[in-house]
Amino acid sequence: MGRRLPRGFYRRPSLQLAPALLGHELVRASDDGSIVRARIVETEAYEPDDPASHAFRGPTPRNGVMFGPAGHLYVYVAYGVHPCMNVVADAEGIASAVLLRAAEPIAGLEAMAARRGSPPDRDLCRGPGRWSRAFDVDRVLDGADLVSGDRVWIERGSPPERGAIVAGPRIGLAVATERPWRFCLAGSRSLSRPAGGVSRPPASAASRRSR
Repeated sequence: MGRRLPRGFYRRPSLQLAPALLGHELVRASDDGSIVRARIVETEAYEPDDPASHAFRGPTPRNGVMFGPAGHLYVYVAYGVHPCMNVVADAEGIASAVLLRAAEPIAGLEAMAARRGSPPDRDLCRGPGRWSRAFDVDRVLDGADLVSGDRVWIERGSPPERGAIVAGPRIGLAVATERPWRFCLAGSRSLSRPAGGVSRPPASAASRRSR
């Protein structure tokens, strides 16, 4: 429990949390007894005023977790096929979340490969749907507590080197494509797509909201 990120770590806007998650490690304990672990290398931020966010038009039964306390997992299914993991950010009532896009596998690679059909190790968690499949994550884990739960959590990892974080446009969206809210560890071989953009400090959510 000592290595887990505390609740307070998640109580910040997604534009601050998304780059802050890079380098930390997602851990999943499955019902079959296997433990898998991967280092977060790519994230995307989604804010309340963001037309690309599921919560843009308000709370629904599907997106309700996004409006809840920080430090929980919001899981949705993209295109009716691919589960995707998001970390709920900010204060309760503010629908701010971070999509976990890609990770570097660390432990439990055999279990991941069995779920994914034995691709190369670098591809096991290369993309949000692939990562969720490798970690045996589906809608059952929607709302899971990352701080005190026993199924999935995030532990402290190695901080990125100075200048390693790159920001660029998000991927696969039809709206708000100009916002550079995708954050990557530029040197990783497990990114869902090559890193684009320029290295810069995290964006200020407060300034975005004031526009």
